[in-house]
Amino acid sequence: MSLQAEPGLRLEQDDAAEPLDRQSRGTLAETLRRHLADDILDGRLLPGIRLDEHELAARFGVSRTPVREAFKLLAATGLVQVRPNKGVVVTSITPERLAEMFEVMGEIEAACARFAALRMTEEERGRLAALHAEAGALARAGDREGYDGMNTRFHSAIYAGAHNDYMQETAQAIRQRLRPFRRAQFRVTGRLSLSWLEHDAVVRAILHRDGEAAYHALRLHVTTVGDASAGYVGRSAG
Repeated sequence: MSLQAEPGLRLEQDDAAEPLDRQSRGTLAETLRRHLADDILDGRLLPGIRLDEHELAARFGVSRTPVREAFKLLAATGLVQVRPNKGVVVTSITPERLAEMFEVMGEIEAACARFAALRMTEEERGRLAALHAEAGALARAGDREGYDGMNTRFHSAIYAGAHNDYMQETAQAIRQRLRPFRRAQFRVTGRLSLSWLEHDAVVRAILHRDGEAAYHALRLHVTTVGDASAGYVGRSAG
């Protein structure tokens, strides 16, 4: 089954940061990845559907190169698979598998928060507090895209604040794998403000140098994120 059989897939011009023909190849591939990931998680592209790069290139008005690069990005998150003689196919991730992934993510991020509470410099703590304040303004404005980007910066600051390169690399790798699912949570009504409140507990613990409180606050946050993401994806698939 090819992509053409699925209606409703399109890249709206307003969704891109700039016109497609003015975006760099890397930025364009990421834009395509984001839209395809959203369509998969929203249930518009069902498991087993083959994604055809010629059809996508024509539909989005781009060359095949950024489409192929978008496929690689999607494969890295597990949303598609490259199968011999079949091409790129949308995969299915079970709720059990997703829960396992978030369980690991929760432990890694919580450990980062514990170390960050103990090891962050004053400058790093100040930057984290500033990011948190900016995220609050975006949450109050209901800016999902802006908050999603700020959310990534917030968590990355905690990884870096752990001052453990291997832990930081591991956390970033797992986060990249779960990125589309974490993004999906923000489509749940009220999730932006709740996410910020969960972050607030983490920030307070880190600023007070309370490693155990930071660990438990961030672990609870990731568990909640996993539940919200799984719930949204499940409703979309149903």
